[in-house]
Amino acid sequence: MGWEKDLPPGEELVACFRPFLEHLVGSDLSPNTIQKHVDNVWLLGGEIIRDLNQDPSLRKLPADRLLHRVIGDDGGPLIHNGSEEEQNSFDSTCRRLHRFLTPHSARLRRGKRGRKLAWVIGNPGHNPARVTHRFPRPSRKWGS
Repeated sequence: MGWEKDLPPGEELVACFRPFLEHLVGSDLSPNTIQKHVDNVWLLGGEIIRDLNQDPSLRKLPADRLLHRVIGDDGGPLIHNGSEEEQNSFDSTCRRLHRFLTPHSARLRRGKRGRKLAWVIGNPGHNPARVTHRFPRPSRKWGS
C-alpha cells in the first residue's frame, strides 16, 4: 500500500489539509460536493507523495511548501490516468484550497497601468472577490 518513509510527510500533509476540510464541512456545500473535494484532496496528497518518491530531495521541504509548490490560481498538478472531467474537478478543488491557504494580503492583482496591487483590507464578510481597499505594493527600494 505504501512505504514507511511516506508516513511522516503524509501525516504533515493531513495536518495541512485538515483545516480546509473542516471549513468545507462547516460550509453550506452539499454532502456530495464535500465528498468530491475530500476525494480530490486525497488525490492531491497521493500526487505529492508520488513527487517525493520521484525526487527524494523534495523530502527535505516541509509539507506546506510542498503543497504551495503544486497548487495555485490555475489549479493543481496533472493527475495520472485521469479524464478531463476528473482533472477539471481536481483543479477546482486545488484552486479552492489555494484560496483558503493564501491570506488576502498575499493575493496580488494587477491595477491600472499594470501596477501590482496587494489586497490589504478585505470586506467584513471575508469575501475575497470583493475588496474594500487596495494599496500599492511597496517597491524593493523602500524595504532596503
